[in-house]
Amino acid sequence: MRVVIKPNYEDLSQWVADYVVYRINKHRPSPKKPFVLGLPSGSTPLKMFEALARYYKEGKVSFENVVFFGMGEYVGVGAGDEHGFQYFLWDKFLKYVNIKKEHVHFLDGLTTNFSKECGNYENAIAAVGGVNLFIGGVGEDGHIAFNEPYSSLSSRTRAKLLAPSTIRANSRFFDNDESKVPPMVLTIGIQTMMDADEVMILASGTAKAKAIKNAICGGITHVWPVSVLQRHPHGIIACDESAAGELDMDTIAYFKEIDKNKF
Repeated sequence: MRVVIKPNYEDLSQWVADYVVYRINKHRPSPKKPFVLGLPSGSTPLKMFEALARYYKEGKVSFENVVFFGMGEYVGVGAGDEHGFQYFLWDKFLKYVNIKKEHVHFLDGLTTNFSKECGNYENAIAAVGGVNLFIGGVGEDGHIAFNEPYSSLSSRTRAKLLAPSTIRANSRFFDNDESKVPPMVLTIGIQTMMDADEVMILASGTAKAKAIKNAICGGITHVWPVSVLQRHPHGIIACDESAAGELDMDTIAYFKEIDKNKF
């Protein structure tokens, strides 16, 4: 596992945006060979989105041949609902770049057939040859996408009830009213994410420090789903110093020492 530790949230976001641009340009995407990218919603990637949009405007990257997959959606929430993840990602990032609408894939929160919708999503990923880079956040309890503690590490895209802690955390997007947060989501599975060529988990702030410590220094366990990244041949944890705050100084020094190359 590669661990990148930056001084603060701004530096972390800039590094991640630079890395995404590097990976896309290195791939040289074309209509027959698109770059397939999975992106999260939430507050952590916001500065990364801003930097990516700026790079597009500056002509440093094109998203014309990038195929995008979202990581989940609330059950009962449609594309036009401002509380949905689809709406969030269009509003915060996708509308600012030249991505084609037909290249954007989201789970349909209004479906009445969860099994079919989730199976079709897995098939859509397979149809484009798999994901080149999945970027995800991590919850305070170590969940990735909406795979919360005790989720199967071999799980696939499915419907999932949210834990009370996740509902509390997400209530900030619902006027801080937990009762307004949908209790169920459709989410990609842990194995779905792990099948990507590369997986990068982002973390910022002291609230994520315990999860990052368990991801790096603990064993692989469904108690801390993010720990599964230890098994990925090209797994990256990108965090700021606050999120790395529970790592011992020797561990922090080790990762900073070996990570001197920009990419």
